[in-house]
Amino acid sequence: MDRNFVKTMEAWRATGEFFAGPDPVHICRAPGRLDLMGGNDDYTGGLVFESTIRECTYAAAQKNRKGEVVVRNRSAREKGWAGELTAGPDLLLHADRLRDWVNSDPGRRWGAYVLGVLHYLYLKYPESMGAGLNIYLDSEVPLNRGVSSSAAVEVSVMKAAAAAIGVEMKGMELAQACQWVENTIAGAACGIMDQAAVTTGRAGHVMPMVCQPCHVEELIKLPEDLHVWGIDSGVSHQVSGIEYEAARASAFMGYKIICDKEGVGVVSEQGVEIPRYTDATWNGYLANLSVSAFRWHFQHLLPEVMYMEEFLEAHHFHPDPFTPLKARVAYRVLANTKYAVEENQRVISFAELSRGAAHSGSRRAYEMMGEMMYRSHVAYSECGLGSTATDHLVSLCRSQGIAKGIYGAKITGGGAGGTVAILASRDAGEVVHQILRDYTEAGMGEPYLFEGSSDGADAFGVVVIP
Repeated sequence: MDRNFVKTMEAWRATGEFFAGPDPVHICRAPGRLDLMGGNDDYTGGLVFESTIRECTYAAAQKNRKGEVVVRNRSAREKGWAGELTAGPDLLLHADRLRDWVNSDPGRRWGAYVLGVLHYLYLKYPESMGAGLNIYLDSEVPLNRGVSSSAAVEVSVMKAAAAAIGVEMKGMELAQACQWVENTIAGAACGIMDQAAVTTGRAGHVMPMVCQPCHVEELIKLPEDLHVWGIDSGVSHQVSGIEYEAARASAFMGYKIICDKEGVGVVSEQGVEIPRYTDATWNGYLANLSVSAFRWHFQHLLPEVMYMEEFLEAHHFHPDPFTPLKARVAYRVLANTKYAVEENQRVISFAELSRGAAHSGSRRAYEMMGEMMYRSHVAYSECGLGSTATDHLVSLCRSQGIAKGIYGAKITGGGAGGTVAILASRDAGEVVHQILRDYTEAGMGEPYLFEGSSDGADAFGVVVIP
């Protein structure tokens, strides 16, 4: 726990600075996350393998009597954005109005991830939210680096704000609510893995999670002589960027082509908060298609590249509500559909190797795990999600090699920049720092080293200042 943050909130509470009145202040902490494997197969139902990072976001919330929400964000102010936002029920109760307001000024675009949380709580708990809230947040999770800065904000704010109005939110309920915010208000086509990881993760463990929609398997503690690092390439990644959206849209195009070929009906699933399409054979998830079946029966059906007009003419609609097709975009249908099927199998293999290696300490298992990471990295580039900077970082890892304790590396998250995850021997810290220095000298970006992990929001709980 960051005692300095808590002490600051205690001082503000005592002096009436921002936090005033009789109601207690509720504090929550949520870390960022590093996806060791499977960072881009969550929306197609794949297995992902997540770990938390040490860097985190703190949020503090208190009910007020003004009937409005006042949000202060130190990190936003330091970046030159709007440091304080105020919104009343007339804005928070209407999703379209809220989206338009936060998007009308780049300086308050960050408010989608915070005010979106309050919009959700207003819809679910209108009577409890009637009094309004004061919210303060501070984040050390780097933005647009593929380590879930947005999920850390959403989860910490949701948990603290819910506690302030007398509602307990935790586990998958909390993660799903925050995914809804990111999909619906922020307009980012993310799956649920980020929110689930920063909610339920534990320090020193990795989390296997089947995203159908979200089943967290037993956490795995890596062997004592293995460690995970992350190096931020300094190249920004955005989930709302065209590369990620095009990759996701391409996978769903491939899914629809396969379903149409097999005569499998694709329909909108009923009774779910986050809309999606499903079917009676694969339940809407490409991950439920085996690699052998895909290669034998379906791979030859898929075009390497396809455009919106051609696809809609032949297949009538696109089965993903969050990535509407755009004219003049060349969608890599084959590569992204293949990735969805094969990455799931790579992650399954990686997870089982991890479980076995935790008991055996097999060096051969470590090498196979590293190879899975390198294969995943290559597949990202095939999907249009690679970048020169992350390729260079992975090449530096390869050049050090197994002899120096570096087993594998890959681009993470939505790709197209962001952070590279490294699997290495625990005593390879100096080698990792050398890779960082070599990358810095190449002048390709301003890197940042992630080392260490921390507990998720549920394990942290809620600190109450009376």
